[in-house]
Amino acid sequence: MPCRAPLLCLLLLLFLLGSVGASGAESSPHLPAPKDVMIHSYNFRSLLRWSPVEVDTGLVLYTVHFKTGAFNQWDEMNCTRITQTECRFPWSLKQRRWTVVLRVRAELGQVTSDWVETDPFVAERNTTIGPPKVNSVIVSSDSLLIRVTPPFGSETSESLRYHVSYWENASTTKKETNTKNTLFKIGNLKESTLYCFRIQVELMTHLDLQLLGLQSVPECHRTKISEATRAGYIILTFVLVLVFVNLIVVGLLLLWRHHKTIKYWSQPPLEIPSHFEEYLKDPSMPDLEVLNNYAEDDPDDSLSVVFYGEGSQACGNSLDGQAHSHSISSDSEVT
Repeated sequence: MPCRAPLLCLLLLLFLLGSVGASGAESSPHLPAPKDVMIHSYNFRSLLRWSPVEVDTGLVLYTVHFKTGAFNQWDEMNCTRITQTECRFPWSLKQRRWTVVLRVRAELGQVTSDWVETDPFVAERNTTIGPPKVNSVIVSSDSLLIRVTPPFGSETSESLRYHVSYWENASTTKKETNTKNTLFKIGNLKESTLYCFRIQVELMTHLDLQLLGLQSVPECHRTKISEATRAGYIILTFVLVLVFVNLIVVGLLLLWRHHKTIKYWSQPPLEIPSHFEEYLKDPSMPDLEVLNNYAEDDPDDSLSVVFYGEGSQACGNSLDGQAHSHSISSDSEVT
């Protein structure tokens, strides 16, 4: 039957095409679904992440829904048509014992992808617990007093236990201790020794569930010297100084007492000059008899040296008046 009103027929055709497009907008195979959809939770701060959907044209948006184990109904979670590839949990999902399931889809205009759901998530079982923060370490000669801050606040039905492992820096043998206090002591340590420790948090819930956290980075501290050891070092130093001073005093006294002997042995021996020695030892010289006779006449002199001028003439007619002589007594030194 031909259409008698062309304008009315055109409007009807456009309406039918729009209805077909709207019915296909619920799920389109041409827009891929997000991949790598995963819940990340660290110290009960949780969020949903996924990989971005790549398209040639247009801006891809994302919508996230959630449902709990108690209410099997999908609901929005403040992440509707967002550009980011992550969505943080709202405060309504902060209950750590709730079982939560999330789903996300991509949207490009009126075209949407398929929903991608996550595995059921329970925070007190699936979250990652980080290490505690070490606030202070007080060092003594035989212990380390450690104060820590827990990585998160615990609820009424929960408790935290701290597993502490420590060891000497020069050794591989480790010791362990457990405590529920944020202020604890590692005792029975050696003095003046470098010790290292690591701390790990364990979460214990009302259902006797135990969730072990990550270990902290090793932290090292050296113990102090005890008062007794310090006093011993002081006494030993004093004794050594006293012995050293006494040795110096004794040495100075010995030097003073034997300084003449030391001076005698430190001086070179007295020797007659070689030309004098040859002159005196020559038996052919007649002057030796004169020297001997002079020594007999004057017994106080042990040695007399007579100097003559050059040539065969003497400086005088007699030895008493004209000769130039130097008499050296037995107590004088020959030069």
